[in-house]
Amino acid sequence: MSTTETKPFDRQDGRLVLAHILFAFGALLIGAIAGLLQGMVKSGSITLPDNIGYYELLTAHGVLMALIFTTYFIIGFLYSGLSHTLGGSLLPLARKLGWIGYVFMSVGTLIGVVVILLGKASVLYTFYAPMKASPYFYIALALVVIGSWFGGFGMFYQYRQWKKNNKGKLSPLFAYMTIMTMILWQIATIAVALEVVVQLIPWSFGWVETINVVLSRTLFWFFGHPLVYFWLLPAYICWYVIIPKIIGGKIFSDALARMSFALFLLFSIPVGFHHQLMEPGISHFWKYLQVVLTFMVVIPSLMTAFSIFATFELNGRSKGTKGLFGWLKVLPWKDVRFFAPFMGMLIFIPAGAGGLVNASNQMNAVVHNTLWVTGHFHLTVGTSVALTFFGITYWLIPVITGRVLTPKMNRLGIVQTLIWCIGMFFMSGSMHGVGLLGSPRRTAYSTYDNHPDAVLWMPYHVAMAIGGAILFVGVLLLIYNVISLIRAPKGETEYPIGEVSEASESTPRFLENWKLWITITVVLILLAYSIPIIELITNTTPGSPGYVTW
Repeated sequence: MSTTETKPFDRQDGRLVLAHILFAFGALLIGAIAGLLQGMVKSGSITLPDNIGYYELLTAHGVLMALIFTTYFIIGFLYSGLSHTLGGSLLPLARKLGWIGYVFMSVGTLIGVVVILLGKASVLYTFYAPMKASPYFYIALALVVIGSWFGGFGMFYQYRQWKKNNKGKLSPLFAYMTIMTMILWQIATIAVALEVVVQLIPWSFGWVETINVVLSRTLFWFFGHPLVYFWLLPAYICWYVIIPKIIGGKIFSDALARMSFALFLLFSIPVGFHHQLMEPGISHFWKYLQVVLTFMVVIPSLMTAFSIFATFELNGRSKGTKGLFGWLKVLPWKDVRFFAPFMGMLIFIPAGAGGLVNASNQMNAVVHNTLWVTGHFHLTVGTSVALTFFGITYWLIPVITGRVLTPKMNRLGIVQTLIWCIGMFFMSGSMHGVGLLGSPRRTAYSTYDNHPDAVLWMPYHVAMAIGGAILFVGVLLLIYNVISLIRAPKGETEYPIGEVSEASESTPRFLENWKLWITITVVLILLAYSIPIIELITNTTPGSPGYVTW
């Protein structure tokens, strides 16, 4: 797993990456504590003290796990890959922009967590109006978004300078995927920034009396669905680029990988209305159009699955395996760098299928406000993405700190992965099951006056709490492993970047034509959103005052 011939990772870049990674895991730990308590309350196992509210915990859990943990980890991971593949170190301005972004995001996170814990912002991770939080909560969110933009600007600068110095060359696949991911992020966050700055902050300060609720939710989901792909694409980078190297194989096709990322950019943004299928104020036609675009995302998803498993099979055939699934035998099952991301891939199969259910009008009507949706969320982000990030951690921290992954830490990583899978089996499985029985999401413990249906839900809620407790053990073991990795024996660990198979077709140049992909994306967004947003702005529906429901 290590080599003494590998070039050391740039130490200044290493500090930037490590700062992001450690902040991410700090947020994960606090969010996990909130999640554990929340699950035990939901099951009726404990009662919180009067000065701690269930919805405070729910908000803290969602914000810290879904927004802070993921964003910090992704920016740190992407910066590490750019440093390694674009010259061996970051340019001074790129590194500086990375640190500026880190400071903005950290200040925003600290303000936001304090406001949540003070009980001034129990508006959950979607911060839906007309529930109204403290204006400082919205300011905190704005700082996090602005900080992430600075991180993106640093990546764009590094990439642009590399292209200037390497005219006519195709950029490294990792760098191409990074830029595509950050373009998606920058476009998607424009809408939520508008919501926060133009609508929520003035409204929460009392400068305006009412808010256009449907417009605010539309702007949120313009961001909210591509956010899912902001989580997924870095995981895909690992699956496409990192995993082939770890298993000793080759990337099946550079062109296929680039095309899939371009399609993810096109089809992941103009689809937010499928989260608003049950809401009034948006015509059926626009909802239908965005549902169609949602299902288009299946194409790059299947391209990704085909490419990854083609890599596995080609690797097996090159090693002499026979039979339809003989290639499975030569995969490095005892290497946590492979095992954790592979479990993430495997679990993404049912997770993706659940997503198709959620995006379908009639089936969405059945599951929309139930725990099914929460279970789906935990299966995609909480399992497929999280397990892949954990697998990355086991080699990334040694790379950037000049350490090595020892056999003992590798075994603990395998154990941690298994604990996570078992915990999520209980928790997410129960959420899916009880969601089909009608148990609502976003609610604390209640038997609804011992209604027979609600009493039937309780065993599922207890199973959810058991799953949550198992997952919490997994988080504690992960934190122990992270600390152990930082204190591991010194040595140089290879940054695992896969090579493209010699048998693959050459990559067409148009795949790196950024003007082309951004223009098509903007056209699709204008087609999907222009008229509905004009209608929402010009309609005569009265705005809503704010409500504090906790």
